[in-house]
Amino acid sequence: MSVLSSRIRQRREELGMSQEELASRMGYRSKSSITKIEKGINDIPQNKLEDFADALETSTAWLLGLDSGGEVPRGFEPMPRMARVPLVGSIACGTPITAEQNIERYIGVPADWHADFALTCHGDSMAPTIRDGDIVCIRRQPEVEQGQIAAVRIGEEATLKHFHRQGGAVVLLADNAAVCPPMIYAGPQLAELQIEGRAVGLCRSL
Repeated sequence: MSVLSSRIRQRREELGMSQEELASRMGYRSKSSITKIEKGINDIPQNKLEDFADALETSTAWLLGLDSGGEVPRGFEPMPRMARVPLVGSIACGTPITAEQNIERYIGVPADWHADFALTCHGDSMAPTIRDGDIVCIRRQPEVEQGQIAAVRIGEEATLKHFHRQGGAVVLLADNAAVCPPMIYAGPQLAELQIEGRAVGLCRSL
Protein backbone atom coordinates (compact mmCIF):
# COMPACT_ATOMS: atom_id res chain seq x y z
CA MET A 1 0.00 0.00 0.00
CA SER A 2 1.40 3.42 -0.97
CA VAL A 3 1.70 6.46 1.29
CA LEU A 4 -1.05 8.13 -0.76
CA SER A 5 -3.57 5.29 -0.46
CA SER A 6 -2.94 4.79 3.25
CA ARG A 7 -3.26 8.50 3.99
CA ILE A 8 -6.53 8.75 2.07
CA ARG A 9 -7.92 6.01 4.29
CA GLN A 10 -6.41 7.52 7.43
CA ARG A 11 -7.84 10.97 6.76
CA ARG A 12 -11.26 9.61 5.78
CA GLU A 13 -11.47 7.69 9.04
CA GLU A 14 -10.27 10.73 11.04
CA LEU A 15 -13.22 12.67 9.61
CA GLY A 16 -15.63 9.84 10.41
CA MET A 17 -16.46 9.67 6.71
CA SER A 18 -17.70 6.52 5.02
CA GLN A 19 -16.38 5.27 1.70
CA GLU A 20 -19.81 5.99 0.25
CA GLU A 21 -19.61 9.64 1.33
CA LEU A 22 -16.11 10.10 -0.06
CA ALA A 23 -17.18 8.48 -3.32
CA SER A 24 -20.11 10.90 -3.51
CA ARG A 25 -17.86 13.91 -2.87
CA MET A 26 -15.51 12.73 -5.61
CA GLY A 27 -18.31 12.04 -8.09
CA TYR A 28 -17.74 8.28 -8.22
CA ARG A 29 -20.75 6.02 -8.75
CA SER A 30 -19.98 3.61 -5.90
CA LYS A 31 -17.68 3.08 -2.95
CA SER A 32 -15.80 0.35 -4.85
CA SER A 33 -13.61 3.01 -6.50
CA ILE A 34 -12.58 4.29 -3.07
CA THR A 35 -12.01 0.73 -1.79
CA LYS A 36 -9.63 -0.02 -4.67
CA ILE A 37 -7.77 3.28 -4.19
CA GLU A 38 -7.34 2.72 -0.45
CA LYS A 39 -6.05 -0.82 -1.08
CA GLY A 40 -3.59 0.49 -3.66
CA ILE A 41 -5.24 -1.44 -6.49
CA ASN A 42 -6.12 1.68 -8.50
CA ASP A 43 -3.88 4.70 -8.97
CA ILE A 44 -5.12 8.29 -8.74
CA PRO A 45 -4.58 10.58 -11.76
CA GLN A 46 -2.49 13.57 -10.74
CA ASN A 47 -5.27 15.96 -11.78
CA LYS A 48 -7.58 14.33 -9.20
CA LEU A 49 -5.20 14.76 -6.28
CA GLU A 50 -6.37 18.29 -5.48
CA ASP A 51 -9.98 17.06 -5.52
CA PHE A 52 -9.15 14.35 -2.98
CA ALA A 53 -7.39 16.91 -0.77
CA ASP A 54 -10.45 19.18 -0.87
CA ALA A 55 -12.86 16.33 -0.21
CA LEU A 56 -10.78 15.18 2.75
CA GLU A 57 -10.25 18.73 4.05
CA THR A 58 -6.47 18.52 3.95
CA SER A 59 -3.57 19.42 1.65
CA THR A 60 -2.05 17.55 -1.27
CA ALA A 61 1.30 17.73 0.53
CA TRP A 62 -0.13 15.83 3.50
CA LEU A 63 -1.74 13.19 1.29
CA LEU A 64 1.60 12.62 -0.45
CA GLY A 65 3.46 12.43 2.86
CA LEU A 66 5.65 15.41 1.99
CA ASP A 67 5.05 17.11 5.32
CA SER A 68 6.90 14.34 7.10
CA GLY A 69 9.72 13.71 4.68
CA GLY A 70 7.92 10.99 2.72
CA GLU A 71 8.94 10.10 -0.80
CA VAL A 72 6.92 11.26 -3.78
CA PRO A 73 4.94 8.33 -5.23
CA ARG A 74 6.04 7.14 -8.67
CA GLY A 75 4.39 9.13 -11.46
CA PHE A 76 3.82 12.25 -9.34
CA GLU A 77 5.80 15.47 -9.38
CA PRO A 78 6.84 17.03 -6.06
CA MET A 79 4.15 19.41 -4.81
CA PRO A 80 4.94 22.92 -3.53
CA ARG A 81 4.36 23.81 0.10
CA MET A 82 0.63 24.41 0.42
CA ALA A 83 -1.60 26.73 2.43
CA ARG A 84 -5.37 26.67 2.97
CA VAL A 85 -7.42 29.73 2.06
CA PRO A 86 -11.18 30.37 2.09
CA LEU A 87 -13.06 30.14 -1.21
CA VAL A 88 -15.54 33.01 -1.12
CA GLY A 89 -18.96 32.78 -2.71
CA SER A 90 -21.61 35.49 -2.64
CA ILE A 91 -20.48 38.63 -0.85
CA ALA A 92 -22.91 40.24 1.55
CA CYS A 93 -22.89 44.03 1.44
CA GLY A 94 -21.26 45.59 4.49
CA THR A 95 -19.54 42.41 5.68
CA PRO A 96 -15.84 41.54 5.35
CA ILE A 97 -15.20 39.50 2.23
CA THR A 98 -14.02 36.51 4.28
CA ALA A 99 -16.87 36.66 6.79
CA GLU A 100 -18.14 33.19 7.69
CA GLN A 101 -21.38 33.59 5.73
CA ASN A 102 -19.41 34.28 2.54
CA ILE A 103 -17.12 31.23 2.72
CA GLU A 104 -18.07 28.18 0.65
CA ARG A 105 -15.13 25.99 1.66
CA TYR A 106 -11.36 26.00 2.11
CA ILE A 107 -8.93 25.02 -0.65
CA GLY A 108 -5.22 24.28 -0.82
CA VAL A 109 -3.02 26.65 -2.84
CA PRO A 110 0.77 27.15 -3.11
CA ALA A 111 1.98 28.92 0.03
CA ASP A 112 4.42 31.02 -2.02
CA TRP A 113 1.44 32.91 -3.48
CA HIS A 114 0.77 34.43 -0.04
CA ALA A 115 -2.93 34.42 -0.90
CA ASP A 116 -5.54 35.35 1.68
CA PHE A 117 -8.69 34.11 -0.09
CA ALA A 118 -9.96 32.85 -3.43
CA LEU A 119 -12.86 33.68 -5.74
CA THR A 120 -14.54 31.60 -8.44
CA CYS A 121 -14.57 33.49 -11.74
CA HIS A 122 -17.91 33.66 -13.58
CA GLY A 123 -18.11 34.77 -17.20
CA ASP A 124 -15.60 35.34 -19.98
CA SER A 125 -14.75 39.01 -19.51
CA MET A 126 -11.13 38.19 -18.53
CA ALA A 127 -10.60 35.38 -21.07
CA PRO A 128 -8.21 34.04 -22.12
CA THR A 129 -6.17 35.07 -19.04
CA ILE A 130 -8.89 34.01 -16.61
CA ARG A 131 -11.64 31.69 -17.82
CA ASP A 132 -15.13 30.94 -16.59
CA GLY A 133 -14.89 28.55 -13.64
CA ASP A 134 -11.27 29.36 -12.74
CA ILE A 135 -10.52 29.84 -9.07
CA VAL A 136 -8.46 33.02 -8.66
CA CYS A 137 -6.36 33.52 -5.55
CA ILE A 138 -6.21 36.99 -4.03
CA ARG A 139 -3.65 38.65 -1.75
CA ARG A 140 -5.44 41.16 0.42
CA GLN A 141 -4.15 44.72 -0.08
CA PRO A 142 -5.91 48.11 -0.24
CA GLU A 143 -4.07 49.37 -3.33
CA VAL A 144 -2.71 47.81 -6.52
CA GLU A 145 -0.31 49.07 -9.15
CA GLN A 146 -1.50 50.41 -12.49
CA GLY A 147 -2.75 47.63 -14.74
CA GLN A 148 -2.63 44.83 -12.18
CA ILE A 149 -5.60 42.45 -11.94
CA ALA A 150 -7.53 43.36 -8.81
CA ALA A 151 -10.53 41.99 -6.99
CA VAL A 152 -12.72 45.06 -6.73
CA ARG A 153 -15.84 45.09 -4.65
CA ILE A 154 -18.75 47.05 -6.09
CA GLY A 155 -21.64 46.93 -3.65
CA GLU A 156 -22.48 43.26 -3.13
CA GLU A 157 -20.41 41.98 -6.06
CA ALA A 158 -16.71 41.37 -6.56
CA THR A 159 -15.22 41.69 -10.04
CA LEU A 160 -11.77 40.83 -11.39
CA LYS A 161 -10.44 43.49 -13.74
CA HIS A 162 -7.26 45.37 -14.65
CA PHE A 163 -7.22 48.42 -12.38
CA HIS A 164 -6.28 51.85 -13.76
CA ARG A 165 -6.40 55.34 -12.31
CA GLN A 166 -6.81 58.15 -14.83
CA GLY A 167 -6.85 61.54 -13.17
CA GLY A 168 -9.74 61.53 -10.75
CA ALA A 169 -11.37 58.46 -12.27
CA VAL A 170 -10.93 54.70 -11.94
CA VAL A 171 -11.18 52.51 -15.04
CA LEU A 172 -11.68 48.76 -14.77
CA LEU A 173 -10.61 47.00 -17.94
CA ALA A 174 -11.49 43.47 -19.06
CA ASP A 175 -9.23 41.38 -21.29
CA ASN A 176 -12.25 40.61 -23.49
CA ALA A 177 -13.60 44.06 -24.38
CA ALA A 178 -16.21 42.49 -26.68
CA VAL A 179 -17.89 40.97 -23.63
CA CYS A 180 -17.28 43.77 -21.14
CA PRO A 181 -16.50 47.37 -22.19
CA PRO A 182 -14.43 49.59 -19.87
CA MET A 183 -16.10 50.32 -16.54
CA ILE A 184 -15.48 53.95 -15.55
CA TYR A 185 -16.09 55.39 -12.08
CA ALA A 186 -15.65 59.03 -11.09
CA GLY A 187 -16.86 61.50 -8.48
CA PRO A 188 -19.42 60.07 -6.04
CA GLN A 189 -19.30 56.70 -7.85
CA LEU A 190 -15.83 56.09 -6.39
CA ALA A 191 -17.46 55.55 -3.00
CA GLU A 192 -18.98 52.34 -4.43
CA LEU A 193 -15.54 50.80 -5.07
CA GLN A 194 -13.32 48.95 -2.66
CA ILE A 195 -10.13 47.16 -3.65
CA GLU A 196 -10.09 43.79 -1.89
CA GLY A 197 -6.70 42.69 -3.18
CA ARG A 198 -4.49 41.65 -6.09
CA ALA A 199 -4.76 38.44 -8.11
CA VAL A 200 -1.66 36.32 -7.45
CA GLY A 201 -2.53 32.94 -8.99
CA LEU A 202 -5.28 30.75 -10.38
CA CYS A 203 -6.42 27.14 -10.24
CA ARG A 204 -7.91 25.58 -13.34
CA SER A 205 -9.44 22.16 -13.93
CA LEU A 206 -8.42 20.23 -17.03
